[in-house]
Amino acid sequence: MTLDEVIAYCLAKAGAEESYPWGDEELVCKVGGKAFAFIGLSGQAVGVKCGVNAEEAAEWRDRFPDDITVSAYIGRYGWNRVQLGGGVPADDVRELLDRSYDAVVAKLPKSKKPRP
Repeated sequence: MTLDEVIAYCLAKAGAEESYPWGDEELVCKVGGKAFAFIGLSGQAVGVKCGVNAEEAAEWRDRFPDDITVSAYIGRYGWNRVQLGGGVPADDVRELLDRSYDAVVAKLPKSKKPRP
């Protein structure tokens, strides 16, 4: 999956919005004010929530050790960094983006949940 495809996929989700809290190099896709994807615009990588904790997220790192690593600072909360254009198939990247989005939406108060 290309960087542009990842961005388009994220922003097509119900209630998704883009934010650049740390400058033009990293796009943060949010829903209900909460991040579900950190997209490195120069590094061709995306940070996604892959589990409820680091142990659950480690399953993905074990499957793709060359292309999925623990996210700096937030890895202990189940976030991984996925290298785009590597060995992770596009279907798996979409699954990770869907899971991350769904995990964030599930924790939103009803008033902030997007309408499909």
